[in-house]
Amino acid sequence: MPTRICFIRHGETDWNVERRIQGQTDIALNETGKRQAVAMAFNAAHHEFSAIYSSDLARAFETASMLAARRGLEVVRCSELRERHYGIFQGITAAEGQTLHPEAYRYYRERDVAYDFETGESMRDFAGRVGRAVENMRRRHAGQTIAALTHAGVLDILYRRATGRQLHTPRDFSIPNCALNWFRIDEHGLHIEKWDDHHHLSQVLKESAE
Repeated sequence: MPTRICFIRHGETDWNVERRIQGQTDIALNETGKRQAVAMAFNAAHHEFSAIYSSDLARAFETASMLAARRGLEVVRCSELRERHYGIFQGITAAEGQTLHPEAYRYYRERDVAYDFETGESMRDFAGRVGRAVENMRRRHAGQTIAALTHAGVLDILYRRATGRQLHTPRDFSIPNCALNWFRIDEHGLHIEKWDDHHHLSQVLKESAE
């Protein structure tokens, strides 16, 4: 039987607002992010989930905890749902990266799948990690519906896998904070049922950098 997973990006952080590349730097939600998480939890709590998974980074776990409290579930921490590690680009903006690390910035702009930002993670390795996380959840929850709180980079990988887009191509789809993104996994692979349901965020939604 197919497994359904609602993947949800964490709420907004101050670094999102500043357009700083967070990667695996552990940044907390800001006040807007907390309001987004509350609104998301109110909407998502109308669905029945067998389990709630989350990246172990604070911004995702805090968002997950809002939903878990409404559903009466514990959050299962999963390090494989973390954002990509951006190495020397973590903590700076893309514009700063262009000045400080021009060669790395070129790889960043070109979405070079093999480049790991010297101390980070390549896109190819990152995609492999995301794939393992999804497969592990599918095996544990065959035929069930679960939620997974994660990051923009993870959702980018999932969208591409489900639609056949190549990793190196420019992103042409939005990934708002705290939107609900529904996937089905069956014998034929990963499929999108509904993308970017953010009607619950009409009063608090802000577009943010990942």
